[in-house]
Order: sequence, then structure tokens, then C-alpha cells
Amino acid sequence: MTDKNRSQWDLGRFIETLTYFEVIPFINWVQQLIPGRPQDNQAKPNGGKNVGVILVVGATGGVGKRVVRRLREQGDKVRALVRDIDKARSILGNDIDLVVADITKPETLNSIVMSNIQAVICCTAVRVQPVEGDTADRAKYYQGVKFYQPEIVGDTPENVEYQGVKNLVQATVKYLPPANEKLIFDFTNPSAELKFVWGAVDDVVMGGVSASNMQLVENAAVFAGNVSTANSGGFASVRTKNFDPPFNLSGYAGVELRVKGDGQRYKLFLRTDTKWDGVGYSYSFDTVADTWMNIRIPFSELIPVFRAKVVTDCPPIDVSRISSFQLMLSKFEYDGALNPKFTPGGFALQVESIKAYGGESFPQFVLVSSAGVTRPGRPGINLDEEPPAVRLNDQLGGLLTWKLKGEDSVRESGIPYTIIRPCALTEEPGGKELIFEQGDNIRGKISREDVAEICVRSLQQPKACNTTFEVKSGDNSVNFINWYQLFSQLQPERR
Repeated sequence: MTDKNRSQWDLGRFIETLTYFEVIPFINWVQQLIPGRPQDNQAKPNGGKNVGVILVVGATGGVGKRVVRRLREQGDKVRALVRDIDKARSILGNDIDLVVADITKPETLNSIVMSNIQAVICCTAVRVQPVEGDTADRAKYYQGVKFYQPEIVGDTPENVEYQGVKNLVQATVKYLPPANEKLIFDFTNPSAELKFVWGAVDDVVMGGVSASNMQLVENAAVFAGNVSTANSGGFASVRTKNFDPPFNLSGYAGVELRVKGDGQRYKLFLRTDTKWDGVGYSYSFDTVADTWMNIRIPFSELIPVFRAKVVTDCPPIDVSRISSFQLMLSKFEYDGALNPKFTPGGFALQVESIKAYGGESFPQFVLVSSAGVTRPGRPGINLDEEPPAVRLNDQLGGLLTWKLKGEDSVRESGIPYTIIRPCALTEEPGGKELIFEQGDNIRGKISREDVAEICVRSLQQPKACNTTFEVKSGDNSVNFINWYQLFSQLQPERR
């Protein structure tokens, strides 16, 4: 570094880079011992976590509050739609995103409620009170479920179970992303931890003096800096820390970037290797100055690269374990070729989002309905053998009839859906074997804990897409449920 024709290399930045990406664990350990130094409390980014919000409707009810808890336990971003915020805080706590709305009032289902949603779980129901003539047998059968008498004026089965669900469906259609996409980074609505995910990896690691960073601005992230060819350098980049667990993008065709550049050619790298200096799978893309563009990058066109040289004997990328992402501006293409659109100096690439595209469709609307909705008035039904809700459907304000119409509004919407029809709900512990059937003939009971788990699992199963099924508990407790196998037995409905 004594040659006066060379620019001054920054040892401090070099060490900061290695420290940020935990390349030398000993340095990180020592830094944690320094009094007053901010602790590295940014957990490793989680590739298994959903980026968009899951909206839970009926979040303070017996099933809904369990759905909220289960989603949060697995790290999902949850938004709870409630009518009484004080009551909701007493049930759900103070550290949850609450929005006040009423599905019977469509004007309340606005952008504040619906923005950035990736899925909806609706487990709302008419709030009802005991009616005259309730019997001990009925009360025992329902394990505390109350019968129809509106608690709030306007809370009729028609208004809630049909018109309310229909209002919710119509609002959801306006805001959901395509079902075959997976949002990976949303810089228009960044999470608190997102600013700790990306760090600079510039040519300082090999003696250069280029400098860059990734900054969150309004509705975007900006990869910007200055690229210098001094000291035989000529690249700047930002890279994520390794994801734990990695992203599983199996079944998708590629990734799509929403960017606005400066006319230069950039690269995206995906990595499956968690090593600092391993193979990256690269794709070069051109930008048009000051123009927003969608850049689609098929996995099949990624090039395995090690230090700007193509690795000819490298297998195709394993998209089931994407451990990190990297954006780069470099004077080089591959194997010594130069980037024809490279200009040294200042640069800026705005990024709105990165997502996977071309995958299987997953359910985006889960509706908790009820077993028995098709039985009132069905020819050949022996009402004496039916549960009380079926026998007393008329006295309950047509509860099951309106639930069925609510189901139909979901089916007709075009949203990929799962409709769950549980048998009688109980407060018993969950963890029982589950029996799925289709045709609306089964009778029995099931824990609210298990129904909440089914709601959450449905969002993760393509086989649950566009299905309606009834479910009850078996007699045995189980330690493991093969959810893929359970949903695979279902037949999708024609739409």
C-alpha cells in the first residue's frame, strides 16, 4: 500500500465487513464484551417466515385468539381485525397489530386494515346468548357454545355470516398479491429487522476503495455508493446475512425484482452455500435510467460463479435452500469480460421488492364455517339424528343457511381458498388425531386448539387450495400429523 499511485485502502472498513457477516467469530465474541457497545441483537434472518401480513378476523374469539397465538409462535406478521380495541388488548396483549373495523360495514375495510396482506383467516361468528328452552343436553353437546340472540343490534346470521363475509371477500380481492408468488423482501413496508439484514461487501475485501450501502427510504430501499477502479478494484455490492432457516423456493420458476436504476447493468446473486467465499449463482440485468422495471430472473438462467469466473462443473442451484441474496455493480461480467454498461463513480439502484414467481398456488383465504351447513332442508335427513344446530336452524335465525351462503361468496371470488367445517367446538386440549371428510355427513366434536392449527397449516399446503372439508377429532392423541398426507386426500372443488 506504499505505492503513491494507489488510493489508500481502508483496513477499518475491511474488518467491519468481516465482523458484520461474522466471518471471524472470535472478533464478534470479543466485541460483545466491550462495555457500551451495541449488542448484536439482530437475530439471523429467518427464511421460513412470511413477509406479508396475515389478517385474522374474529381474532378475539375462541378459535381466532388461538390462530393469532399460533401464527406469532411461528414468526408470522399478524394483524388482528377487532371491533373493541380495549377488549382485544385484554385478550391478545399490547404487542400486536390491532385494527378496528367491522365486516358488516364495508366502508371500514379500508387500506389501513387491508394493506400488505398476503392471506386472511376468517373465524368470525355471530355473538349469541342462550335462548329460552335451552336444554342441559344441548348445553353439554356444545360445551358452552351460546345460541342465537344478537348481542349487538344488527349482528344477525345474515349480516355476519353472509353479508359480512362477502364484504370481507370483496375487500380482500383488491389487496391480495397473486397466489403463485412469494414475497421475500418488501421494501415498501419494511419490517423493523430488515435494516439489519443487508450489509456492504465492496472491493475493499480485495484491496479496492469502492464504497456502498443499502438504505431504507420511503417505499423503497436504495443500493447506492461510489465505484472506483483504483487498486485494480471495480465493484460494490450489498449482501444479506445468511438466513436460518434458508428460503425454500422449490416449485417457483424464479425471482422478480421491482427496481428503478440509472442505466447501468447490475447483478443479482443467490447463494446456497453459507461460506463467506463460496459459489454464487449470478444473473446480470440492465436498467433504464429513472424508470421502474420488473426484472424476472428464471432459476434456470442463473450462472454459477466464483470470484467472477464461471464454474463449469457446478450443479444447478438448489432452490430449496437459498441462504443469501446479493446485489452488485461491477466493471466485470464473467471470465474477464467487461460490463459494457459500467461507468465508474456514483450509482443508485432503487428496489421496491424481491419475490419468487411462477409457483404453486397456496390458499389465501381460510374460512371457518360449520359442519352441517348443507343439511337443513336436505331430502332424507332424519333431524332426530342431527346435532342441535341443524335441528334448530330456523330458530337460530337460519345460522347454517347463511354460513353456506358465506361459503359461496368465497368460492365465487376467485381467491384460492380453504373452507373448514368443524364439528362441535370444545375447550378440550388439542393434539388429537384428525378425521377429514367431504360431503357434509360426519358428526362429532373437535377442540378449538386443533381447528386453529388446521387454519394455520392450510396456508402452507397447496393441496388445501380450493377445498371444503369437514373435520372432527378421533379418539387418540398423536405426537405427529403428516399434514401433506392429510390434505392430499381432499378433492378440490370445481370453480
